[in-house]
Amino acid sequence: MIAKIGKGSNMYGAILYNQQKVDKENGAVLFLNKIPDTVDGKYSVAYFNKCFEPYLSANIKTEKTVRHISLNPDPADKVSDEQFMEIALEYMERMGYGSQPYIVFKHTDIDRMHIHIVSTCVGIDGKKIPDDYDHPRSMAICRDLEQKYNLQKATKQEQKQGNKVFKPMDYHKGDIKSQIASVVRHLPKYYSLSTMGSYNALLSLFNITVEEVKGERNGQPVNGLVYLALDENGNKASNPFKASLFGKDAGITQLQKHFEQSKEKLKTSSVRSVLKNTVELGIHTTSNETDFKKQLTEQGINTIIRRNNEGRIYGITFIDHESRSVWNGSQLDRNLSANVFNDWWNNGNKPRLKIQDNPITKTNELDNLPTKDLFEFLSQEHSSNFDLSVFSLLPDAQGDDYEEEQFANRIKKRKGFRK
Repeated sequence: MIAKIGKGSNMYGAILYNQQKVDKENGAVLFLNKIPDTVDGKYSVAYFNKCFEPYLSANIKTEKTVRHISLNPDPADKVSDEQFMEIALEYMERMGYGSQPYIVFKHTDIDRMHIHIVSTCVGIDGKKIPDDYDHPRSMAICRDLEQKYNLQKATKQEQKQGNKVFKPMDYHKGDIKSQIASVVRHLPKYYSLSTMGSYNALLSLFNITVEEVKGERNGQPVNGLVYLALDENGNKASNPFKASLFGKDAGITQLQKHFEQSKEKLKTSSVRSVLKNTVELGIHTTSNETDFKKQLTEQGINTIIRRNNEGRIYGITFIDHESRSVWNGSQLDRNLSANVFNDWWNNGNKPRLKIQDNPITKTNELDNLPTKDLFEFLSQEHSSNFDLSVFSLLPDAQGDDYEEEQFANRIKKRKGFRK
């Protein structure tokens, strides 16, 4: 079992992300700790958010007060709801959150059934719960729970992938080929994406871009890819590297196969409607591009904007790291195309969207929230929470010694030749 601990400051966004799964019948509320039940057993984001307010308002010094934890058994494990509840209770108690309010959600929209726990690290007395060594403690608890509930044991590699941070490449550090390799050799395996533009949007999070090159060789058409590093402003910062340097998964033939498979998968994905609602709610509750992107980032969604030299927005892509899927705005809905966002952010014409009428996205529910709450939880000025975004959800491939591996392969070939 792998545990991932997200630390952020947007409680409303964390609850919203999970409750949407419930309302779309892709999840369920399994357990409430220190949170009063409702008379009819139905919940809303506003209700849950109110339950956390006394804790959050008790400490104004701690920036990242929200804890968004996921516990992920092996797909081969058959875990009942009762076992999930027991696992969550013991995990939170041993992590020091036994007396804290928290919500346990079960997610069923992907093959790997798992639970999310939303809580806060601030006690009712305003004191912050220490978290200096939470990752080593979390790993030790997971090992104990695996044994207690007869779960598949996470391998050392899986533990490493579940707890370390995958960082974007930095061309200042040199060894650019190795840095690019550690991303592009792994990335396509983990995300559903249907076009080269979507792939480039995902790569941009790691300061990498890919370009298609065409030509002729011996009278035959040649079609391939080259990868380049980007600087902090998105400008090219290296010479091109042929895709063949990084293995077949980074090449155009394999990627095109992956695009076709992803297209079919995305057509039937239940993620689309949930992501569409999240984006529409972001439009409804924010007033500018910065706040919009910030709100989605805190729900594990990156927004990639493409502009021409005149500043016109001609492309917008949403990357959902929970489902590991990449969507162009127009794929979600024609009202979420690049032109719509260009008209809003460049011309001041905010789109008027009809928010779907369900327990969590009703416009009147949002309107009933105090202005102070909306300001604090949806539009506050703070740095983006990368603990809940791409870098904690991808494998930590930076530890691979790419050059050493290449050298070892060459030695093996030489030995084979000598034989």
